Amino acid sequence: MKATGIVRRIDDLGRVVIPKEIRRTMHIREGAPLEIFTDTQGGVIFKKYSPVGELSDVTEHYADVLYRSVNTPVLICDRDHVISCAGVSKKDFMDKHISEDLENIMEERKVFTGDSDNMLYPIEGVSLAASIAAPIITNGDILGAVLFLFGDGTRISPTEIKLAQVAASFLGRQMEE
Repeated sequence: MKATGIVRRIDDLGRVVIPKEIRRTMHIREGAPLEIFTDTQGGVIFKKYSPVGELSDVTEHYADVLYRSVNTPVLICDRDHVISCAGVSKKDFMDKHISEDLENIMEERKVFTGDSDNMLYPIEGVSLAASIAAPIITNGDILGAVLFLFGDGTRISPTEIKLAQVAASFLGRQMEE
């Protein structure tokens, strides 16, 4: 645990304000779910909660099946980072932060399809572009995205777009249960 030097008091309703600088640095948005942990030394730890991350076994298998079906690298992300991938090196992608561009695409709630004139680099520090990005939405909340990356000679077909949409819808439905 790293000390920030910031001290906050609990108000009469039991609330604590997380400073804006920390919220910005940690990409914590208004309404974001936080999981609360305690440690044996009396510490209280807030951790961003990722409902999509709870399905990591499912997303891992789903990414693998999609990759084998379309032979194009697949990533599944929550609102902050990559939680599953197939067709690419796990050490190069897992837990990497998503780009601001991908955040904006997810906020639009539409499927993104890219080409050489319209490139989306979804992962910070990674030079591979996405050919398709389909947002995962549950109960009106954006939880993440299913991404197909450009591979060798990638051409986007309507079938691949529909597969990404179906994958995102399926994962969204899994979150409802």
